Amino acid sequence: MTTLEDARQADAEGAAAAVPQPVSTVSFDTSPEAYQHWSLSVDGEIATLLLNVAEDGGIVPGYELKMNSYDLGVDIELHDAVQRIRFEHPEVKAVVVTSGKDRMFCAGANIRMLAASSHSWKVNFCKFTNETRNGIEDATAHSGLPFIAAVNGTAAGGGYELALSCEQIVLVDDNSSAVSLPEVPLLGVLPGTGGLTRVVDKRGVRRDLADVFSTTAEGIGGERAVQWRLVDAVAKASDFPAEIASRASAAAATSSRPGAGARGVALTPLGREEDGDTTRYKHVRVVLDRAAGTATITVLGPTSVPSSVEELHEQGAQGWLLAATRELDDAILRLRTNELSVGTWLLRTEGDVETATAMDQFLLAHREDWLVNELIGFYKRTVKRLDTTSRSLFALIEPGSCFVGALAEIAFAADRSFMLEGQFEDDDEPAPPAVLRLDEFNTGPLPMSNDLTRLQVRFLGSAEELAAAEAAVDRDLLAADALGLGLVTTAPDDIDWEDEVRLLIQERASFSPDALTGMEANLRFAGQETPETKVFGRLTAWQNWIFQRPNAAGPEGALRRYGTGQRADYDRKRV
Repeated sequence: MTTLEDARQADAEGAAAAVPQPVSTVSFDTSPEAYQHWSLSVDGEIATLLLNVAEDGGIVPGYELKMNSYDLGVDIELHDAVQRIRFEHPEVKAVVVTSGKDRMFCAGANIRMLAASSHSWKVNFCKFTNETRNGIEDATAHSGLPFIAAVNGTAAGGGYELALSCEQIVLVDDNSSAVSLPEVPLLGVLPGTGGLTRVVDKRGVRRDLADVFSTTAEGIGGERAVQWRLVDAVAKASDFPAEIASRASAAAATSSRPGAGARGVALTPLGREEDGDTTRYKHVRVVLDRAAGTATITVLGPTSVPSSVEELHEQGAQGWLLAATRELDDAILRLRTNELSVGTWLLRTEGDVETATAMDQFLLAHREDWLVNELIGFYKRTVKRLDTTSRSLFALIEPGSCFVGALAEIAFAADRSFMLEGQFEDDDEPAPPAVLRLDEFNTGPLPMSNDLTRLQVRFLGSAEELAAAEAAVDRDLLAADALGLGLVTTAPDDIDWEDEVRLLIQERASFSPDALTGMEANLRFAGQETPETKVFGRLTAWQNWIFQRPNAAGPEGALRRYGTGQRADYDRKRV
């Protein structure tokens, strides 16, 4: 299997490269004309995503992206491309993911980048990678958009994970190409950030064969890869294009996407204004208090509701839900990547309860429309980002808020929620008391990664409490009502509000952030386990623990010695 060896040798040439330097601000803004690593083409109902990584295009200086290896910048483009296919190209009914390099599909995450990156950088990189792969799987499951991995060369580590996220994997049979998870034998780290889970839970590979596979550095190719269910098919190089075309056409025939004639929604650039510690979008506002270690994130509710689904389509990227979700998604990503010391997020909403309710009713009534389906799915994935964000989340439900239905999910994603009882008496014109209103969005369409609603997770220990909460749908719940139903943590009055919130923030800032991350990640994913919760709750934690161990990251560890010809010097004690 010479291509994998070639990749190792090529990477060794960069062993003496400069240590990557952190960038001051990571931006998630991009578009197809700005891509360095991916190209997106559409031919009728088939889209092709071609990976051809620019070696000198790393998001951070200090390493080369050889052999189609990737870093955060490569994944930012992939995430953007998948979003654009979903929203801008409703005519597309199947997607082919392949490589523009000869005999190399993707060598996985760049080793030099991983070896020299800080722990926090690796965590955010792995988390975003997971969310992007999950987005591909979500597109297949919920948007009728199957992905086919045309593995036209070796796929190693994260490169094979990319293939695993696709519904079908076809491997070229050329006596050298293979699929592999070589992290254990070569790097001293856990295979992938979701590779093991997808191999056994998704592909159904037998556990003993998965053990052999994950400890075989050169990987598995040919018919044996098909027999072990590592891939769906192999094809000779001469037959490979026809095999992919046939499978893409067959997959497109099963798609529920609208197809030819449907008009997409252009994802125009976000409007974002930064003024010191305040970032303003049209529908989202973020205010940092660095001394307190807080970010106050306020989502502004809708001010009007489309009169028809046709009007919603005409609004395009300016429509409230698409615009607000894109802005919230961007704010979450930028905060968790660039503001590592801002450990507590205060989640707020502002707006009219009746208008927010009417917007929910409109969306629920038209969910069979392809764009409404994509909007709901995008919002679902964005709230999931809150679930998986390593920050303390507190919801503040105050007069003038609109925690209704879909927006209420932001409060239910929080670790604790505070709802003011009564009004702020010092206001010149006190707003009416805050209300919390549930609707159908809280009972099904927006599940967590464990496939349970946030209400189901909240009341996991009591079917009676869950039933009582669900019975309160469409009622205006004042603070006492919400507290009685267990929908909020506490309901201070005007006199105690400021002190209780302040003391909570101070207390949180006094705890170990590592301990909080472990505690919060465990508590947020109560209940049943799914492949997605395994990826986030188990593999990411394990991998990033292993990444810090001397066996991997120490001066004599596998990551440091990779490609040098020297074997890692392992501490043999199991812990």
